[in-house]
Amino acid sequence: MEVNAQLIEQVVSAVIKQLTAAQGCTTEAAPAPAPRTARPAASDCPAGEHLELRELGEAKPGTRRDEVVIAVAPAFGGAMQKTILDIPHAQVLRELMAGIEEEGLHARVVRVRHTSDVAFVGLTGARLSGSGIAIGIQSRGTTVIHQKDLEPLQNLELFPQAPVIDLETYRAIGRNAARYAKGDSPDPVPVKNDQMARPRFQAVAAILHIKETEHVKQGAKPVELEPVFR
Repeated sequence: MEVNAQLIEQVVSAVIKQLTAAQGCTTEAAPAPAPRTARPAASDCPAGEHLELRELGEAKPGTRRDEVVIAVAPAFGGAMQKTILDIPHAQVLRELMAGIEEEGLHARVVRVRHTSDVAFVGLTGARLSGSGIAIGIQSRGTTVIHQKDLEPLQNLELFPQAPVIDLETYRAIGRNAARYAKGDSPDPVPVKNDQMARPRFQAVAAILHIKETEHVKQGAKPVELEPVFR
């Protein structure tokens, strides 16, 4: 019973922290009434941690062979703003894009809205990518590098343990995705191994996944996004 009580306390604390972060940094409209001229203050989020993902319309299949799509899950950078490790999505997206650009390729961002499953998010992005390669990422941080001609549960590289993925790893994921897009066969991105990560974060991860799934829109088409960092 003591272990269960500790787990419940950890889950509640983590969820409250996530919800507080999302309320402070979200770019979506708040339900509370406000003057039509009111705008969120820049100081609502720490400098460099505010991310606005502007929708540009339905995402179409790309024609550039030098592009890698970064496909984000329904709540990424919107209703949710941080990973399970409290890493701001702005920083995560910056590192993924930087890794791709280091290899001389172009990063393109889309939002997948019909599913919150990272495998299907990644595959949807890969089918829109001019190179056939995409990075799929959930709001909690789980990530995959996918290829358009693979089955959903197949992939090039999978990073299922979000609690061990840091910014350096996200940048390396971007680099490797770009290398696959160029036709290379890179060594897999090394990841940290923490045997306690799963038992410590499993309940929190499940709650965050449920929160993201609430934003799934059945049948909705992916949308093209323009990232704005502040």
